[in-house]
Amino acid sequence: MTALVAIDWGTTNCRAFRIGPGGEILERRTSAMGIMSVKNANFAGALMDIARDWIDVPAAPPVLMCGMIGSAQGWIEAPYLHLPAGADDIAGKLVLAPDPRREIHVVPGLRGQGAAGPDVMRGEETQILGTGISDGLICLPGTHSKWAQVEGGRIVRFVTFMTGEVFALMRRNSILGRLMIDAPHDAPAFARGLVRSQSAGGLLHQLFTVRTAGLLEGMTREAAPSFLSGLLIGHEMAAVRELFAAKGATIVGAGPLAQNYAIAMNVAGIEAEFMPGEDAAARGLHLVAARAGLVR
Repeated sequence: MTALVAIDWGTTNCRAFRIGPGGEILERRTSAMGIMSVKNANFAGALMDIARDWIDVPAAPPVLMCGMIGSAQGWIEAPYLHLPAGADDIAGKLVLAPDPRREIHVVPGLRGQGAAGPDVMRGEETQILGTGISDGLICLPGTHSKWAQVEGGRIVRFVTFMTGEVFALMRRNSILGRLMIDAPHDAPAFARGLVRSQSAGGLLHQLFTVRTAGLLEGMTREAAPSFLSGLLIGHEMAAVRELFAAKGATIVGAGPLAQNYAIAMNVAGIEAEFMPGEDAAARGLHLVAARAGLVR
C-alpha cells in the first residue's frame, strides 16, 4: 500500500520513492531527468515518465517533492522560508504545483544569513530533517557542501561552501589542470594538501603552490588532483571551525568523499560521525507530509 510518493528532484537527477503507511520505503527509482533535462518544462509529463504506475491509479497517493523542482527554473517556485525552521514550519508553507489532474505539493527552500551574506538551500533541508538529528552540526558534502546547525529539531543556521565546484573548475579550466592527469585518489597527497592549507598566505597564494609542487617539489601529475582537493577541503574545515566553533559533526553520506571529509575533520580537530544519506530525503519528505496532514 502506497501512502506517499516522495520526489527529490534536483538539477541533474531525480530520485523517486514509494513510501508505505509506516514510513517504510517500498521502492526506489533514480532518473537522469533533472529539471534542466525536462523538455519544454513539461514537468507533469516527466513526473509521469518516472512514476506513472505509482500515481496514475485509483485512490492515488499524495505526492510531495523537494529540491530544485521548487526553484524559479522548476515547476513552481516555492519561496524560501526564513530560519529557524523545522518540519512543522516547512509543512505549513508547502506550495501546490500547477497540475489540473492531481494534488502535488512542493517543499520550500530555506534562507539564512551566512558569514559573508545571504545563504540558501533547496533539498538539503529535507535531507537534514530526514537524519532525525535534533541537536548538532550536520555536514552534507557535495559540489556545494552544506553545514547546518540543528537545535531542538529546527535548522537555526547553515553555511554553503563551493568546494566541489571550485575543485572541478581548477581541475578542468585552469593552468593547474594542465599539470594533472586523472588517477586514483592519492591519500598522502591529500594529507599534504590538508597540511598546506594550514600554512600562511591564504587560499589564493596556496593554490599556486599546486603548480610549484609539481615543478619544484617532485609532486607527480597523478598526485596533484588529490593535493588540490586536500588544500580546498582543508580551507573549508578551517572556516567551519571558526564559524561554528565545531568540536564534532555528523557527515551525511558514504563513499570516498565522505571518508575524505572525515579525514580532513580529524586533522582540523573536529570529531566525525557518519550517517547513510541515501534515503535521508525520503525520510524527511515523509516527516513533512505527516506534519502537513498529507499522510497519517
